[in-house]
Amino acid sequence: MNLLILEAGDLIAPDRARVTGRRLVHAREILKAQGGSTLRAGLLDGAMGKARVLTLGEDALELELTFDEAPPAKLPLTLLLALPRPKALNRVLASASNMGVARIILLNAWKVEKAYWKSPRMEPGNLREQLILGLEQARDTVLPDLQVERLFKPFVEDRLPALLHGAEGLVADPSGVEACPRKLSGPTVLAVGPEGGWIPAELVSLRLAGLRSVHLGPRILRTETALAALIGRLG
Repeated sequence: MNLLILEAGDLIAPDRARVTGRRLVHAREILKAQGGSTLRAGLLDGAMGKARVLTLGEDALELELTFDEAPPAKLPLTLLLALPRPKALNRVLASASNMGVARIILLNAWKVEKAYWKSPRMEPGNLREQLILGLEQARDTVLPDLQVERLFKPFVEDRLPALLHGAEGLVADPSGVEACPRKLSGPTVLAVGPEGGWIPAELVSLRLAGLRSVHLGPRILRTETALAALIGRLG
């Protein structure tokens, strides 16, 4: 945790906060917080700055807040992500949040198993926690906009065109003839498929919607590896 993220419910006064649970344990055992010490902190979806430890007990940590810094700017990137397998989902979401993705849309695809949607990791509380963990590491406070779309065709045909208005559209495809571009020049929509890849009909639909195929070379990569490489190039 490089940034202690506070939420509105933690505030006991405009410049005071009380922290319990996971963040208390981390502050005490990892950040070595003690009376009078100063931690990096920020308010979720708000400003960042410093938090001075007022009291530190077994059950709670009380802080004096001085938040006078703006969070880092988001990448103007919408990530259209075929739902990863549950074991990878947490890592993928935390990584995307960590790298500054502005919007994440979890989408169904032919090779996404139905059981993935029923995983406990798809619970809203878990999804939110993973995004926050990514923010903590990156020293950011602004949550990505997270959406869930369980129907591929209606989304691609009815809602994707609006997202592409004024934006560049890319779909990661190892068979593509064009290398993934470097550095975003403006709003971009990037579609990343499941580990088994998009099926041909899905690629056709995505291209018809306005996405062009790009690749990272001849190697077939795991979702989290491909995601990091793609965002690293685009960012």
